[in-house]
Amino acid sequence: MNNDHKRSKLSSILALKCARCHTGDLFPTGSFSFNKPFDMYEKCPHCGLDYEPEPGFYFGAMFISYIISGWFCILFILFFHWVLDWSLNASFAVLLAILAIIFVWFFRFSRSVWLHIVTKYDPSKV
Repeated sequence: MNNDHKRSKLSSILALKCARCHTGDLFPTGSFSFNKPFDMYEKCPHCGLDYEPEPGFYFGAMFISYIISGWFCILFILFFHWVLDWSLNASFAVLLAILAIIFVWFFRFSRSVWLHIVTKYDPSKV
């Protein structure tokens, strides 16, 4: 990516890119690859940002994940139970199946959000 086309913060978060350069990947594998789903690079492959500057750095990401997944579950059940008129048991069964597929993405997305909250973008690192 050249300097003329700076990636926005939102697109960088969604693409799971480095918070400082918006170019380097946070994770070595894709979000829907269950091969090493929780492994994360130690440093940005592009700018060298330390992705874990201290032990427990991603503690705040747990709260982000909790909030996102909580709202997702509530809205999912409300939609399937009240709008589509499914039973509660069927709604929860589908929810559990969906969560089994996207739980790795929730984990990775919350880490990306947390890293972008605490790290400033540096255009000189692009």
